[in-house]
Amino acid sequence: MIHPEYQKLERVYERLIRRPNAPAPYTNGVFTRWRHPVLTAKHIPPFWKYDVKLESNPYCMERLGVNAVFNSGAIKLGGKYYLCARVEGSDRKSFFAIAESRRPTEGFRFWSRPVVLPDSEPDETNVYDMRLTKHQDGWIYGLFCSESKDRGSPDLSAAVASAGIVRTKDLKTWERLPNLITEQSPQQRNVLLFPRFVDGQYAFFTRPMDGFIETGSGGGIGFGVCADITRAVVSEERITSARRYHTVTEAKNGAGAVPIRTSRGWVHIAHGVRSTAAGLRYVIYAFATDLNEPWRVIAEPGGYMIAPEGGERIGDVSNVLFTNGAIEDIDGSVYIYYASSDTRLHVASTTVDRLADYVFSTPPDALRSAACVRQRARLIETNLAFLGRRE
Repeated sequence: MIHPEYQKLERVYERLIRRPNAPAPYTNGVFTRWRHPVLTAKHIPPFWKYDVKLESNPYCMERLGVNAVFNSGAIKLGGKYYLCARVEGSDRKSFFAIAESRRPTEGFRFWSRPVVLPDSEPDETNVYDMRLTKHQDGWIYGLFCSESKDRGSPDLSAAVASAGIVRTKDLKTWERLPNLITEQSPQQRNVLLFPRFVDGQYAFFTRPMDGFIETGSGGGIGFGVCADITRAVVSEERITSARRYHTVTEAKNGAGAVPIRTSRGWVHIAHGVRSTAAGLRYVIYAFATDLNEPWRVIAEPGGYMIAPEGGERIGDVSNVLFTNGAIEDIDGSVYIYYASSDTRLHVASTTVDRLADYVFSTPPDALRSAACVRQRARLIETNLAFLGRRE
């Protein structure tokens, strides 16, 4: 017999899935936030968490809890929007699950079963943060963080991060390829596959790291190529968007969504991290690279594009925004799926034209207070003259 309380849970779940979304009132001209998160732990189907039988679960308890749903790859296929979300159980282990909707801002419903990847890495403890790339070769690739215990350290929390690689044609059947090897960097995370061949080779945006958390000598977002993705080895990484002192990328930065092609260059939506007295602060920033030399930065606006705001600042890891997925629609709209505080997934909407204008027309970081105030004073004086104000 189905537990009567379980039927109540199903009704609450259905109301949540069917809840309409709406743009938030404030916009800075670059993007528009949407009022409700598109995925949360409450969007997980109840039958993933509860034993539904009254006889074996008389108190209708969660047997396998879900703590958070966040960092999601994103892709549009056949007129539908798909999110490959990171689902974190109450046991801290993460796995992937596909949610789909006919609308980019609401109505996302998880498939009946989560993604089951081939278990080919025996030391792998945790997987998370998949980026989906529809590649020129016809495959959809998923690159994610493959985490293992650092066997060489007595510290129980010491871990090793590698870039896992899978590929699929339908988001249902997945082929696992060997993890990426970067000969210059002992650890990797936030690796992104570029959607096109570069000089006939597969191209990756990487984040060189000396350790699991600290980037160490890693100078920013790297770029490297390999001839064979089925045995991916990157021998050299060159830095694209560099880390800089007293900027939003001071502590570390990493690739986010698959770059978006514009007439002027590839627009990258990435994340930057700085240290504060309250801990690390993650924001989303943007830059552009050359159309033919996608490793070469040609524009980089100063500061962040999106930062944690209001309730986004609260969660398991507070004061964090992170994106690893965006969808460019056929009408030029762009939907950026970003997580807040390692807890829930939101969406912000913009357009290709707005992103290009933002990246190419916003001044770069002047890097010093004296230079920054001169930069702002020029804008003020120009505006006052145009407005006809003598102040």
